[in-house]
Amino acid sequence: MTGDLRLMAVHAHPDDESSKGAATMAKYLAEGVDVMVVTCTGGERGDVLNPAAQGDVDLHGLHAVRMAEMAAAVQALGVRHAWLGFEDSGFPEGDPKPPLPAGCFADLPVEQTLPPLVELLRGFRPQVVTTYDEMGGYPHPDHIRTHQTTMAAIDAAADPAYRPDLGEPWQVLKVYYNHQFTKSRVLALHEAMLAAGLESPYAEWIDNWSERDDTFSRVTTRIDAVDFFDVRDAALLAHRTQIDPEGMWFAVPLDMQRRVWPTEDFELARSWVSTTLPEDDLFAGVREDDA
Repeated sequence: MTGDLRLMAVHAHPDDESSKGAATMAKYLAEGVDVMVVTCTGGERGDVLNPAAQGDVDLHGLHAVRMAEMAAAVQALGVRHAWLGFEDSGFPEGDPKPPLPAGCFADLPVEQTLPPLVELLRGFRPQVVTTYDEMGGYPHPDHIRTHQTTMAAIDAAADPAYRPDLGEPWQVLKVYYNHQFTKSRVLALHEAMLAAGLESPYAEWIDNWSERDDTFSRVTTRIDAVDFFDVRDAALLAHRTQIDPEGMWFAVPLDMQRRVWPTEDFELARSWVSTTLPEDDLFAGVREDDA
């Protein structure tokens, strides 16, 4: 049965797949599940967050470098990969915020962004899809548009009347939101670092955390992916422009991460099969439904 299971993870930019649910994907892949990552944009308006990568960007351009980084991350993870081909919107800053660049992913109506994802859903036929919540995980316009596009595409993919030229209809059975960056998790790692006499990389982050409810309260499903944190880290390091190996991503020792927070966490947003919460398997209910 496991060989018939398929998982699709839909992300906004190259590197998002490695920081949000990568260990879970590696775990399911090792169990024989077919896994596909879909990247909506090329990340061409992102920032270079690792100064050591600036020379490559100056030489080849950010878009080309990030595409090459994505190919390396895909190789590290071992998953299938598809680009939707939309243009990165960038993160508008200021008060008031500037308008989005014309024709970028978040500037286009969902009616234009969903057809290529519908075609992928109908072709790959995943039972489970992961993506971002209604706030995008954080309010980057591309993350929010990824949520909107994914949810609309899941409905459209199942509708025989929608674009039959894009393939036979397919009904996804479960949809999950990523919640890997809850305040509960960050605080647990922060306190573990301090208890060990180490400097925490999260102090400023915690001080500036908004007063909104911790999204951990929304978590329904915790996947024990501790044995695949090293795969996640290899994929993260492939995104050299975005990940400084001396920065906060790698400040917490791996053994401490495994001990303090061994899971990757998700929210079951929609389900067409019966399941019991809380879960420890994204395919709970799917395996039973097809048994």
